[in-house]
Amino acid sequence: MAHLFIFGLGYTAKRIKAQAEALGWQVSATGSDGDVGFDDPAHVTEHIARAAYILSSVPPADDSDPVLDAYAESLNGKRLGYLSSTGVYGDTQGAWVDESAPTGTGRRTARAEADARWLDHGAQVFRLPGIYGPGRNPFDRVRSGKAHRIDLPGQVFSRVHVEDIATGVMAAMTGEAPAGAYNLGDDLPCSQNEVIEEACRLLGQEPPPLQTMDEAGLSPMARGFYAENRRVANGKAKRVLGWQPNYPTYREGLISLL
Repeated sequence: MAHLFIFGLGYTAKRIKAQAEALGWQVSATGSDGDVGFDDPAHVTEHIARAAYILSSVPPADDSDPVLDAYAESLNGKRLGYLSSTGVYGDTQGAWVDESAPTGTGRRTARAEADARWLDHGAQVFRLPGIYGPGRNPFDRVRSGKAHRIDLPGQVFSRVHVEDIATGVMAAMTGEAPAGAYNLGDDLPCSQNEVIEEACRLLGQEPPPLQTMDEAGLSPMARGFYAENRRVANGKAKRVLGWQPNYPTYREGLISLL
């Protein structure tokens, strides 16, 4: 039985764990819901040694990567995956971007540095845009009255359903794809306003009014999100991994969640 070891059993990694177990993999993980303590080197290195694949979903901390800082030597020669972010590309003013584009020019410099370190270590690096799925989606914000429509003409984002991330990672784990970066995003980058409007339509509610960022009272993190504008191309993941999203646009994703 193949063994998958996950650093950081969070929202997305739990979906990957479920899909791996459905295919017969044995899975162990660090994190509050995991069964291995990150700060127990003997236990961690034991799991690393017997794992057929090791996946990290741990974000940078203090401008460095905690997993590589602690366990880089033990990871040498292993098959590795890392959940990164399309934020490494920075702002492209709405233009399409693929894995050949430069990284490190945006607001997420620590993430870009971690991304580069994992690539140097021979990992498959999965660059993820905005993630949505059960318990984390526009319906929750609309129902709670926290949904916004921001008046920023031409603003475009990419997004991906969490289950499609899991199928992409599984395709990489179980196939012969080489190390390198892979964008896992859906086929229809669009404005956040479009998604909120469709969620309201499906719920039979009026969409919230258009507002400026000041009127909406957005947090600094949310303002940073709106400061970047790009369309993320997923062709490499389709060609090399053989991946096809089950939810190719937000429309299918929202219907599945409703």
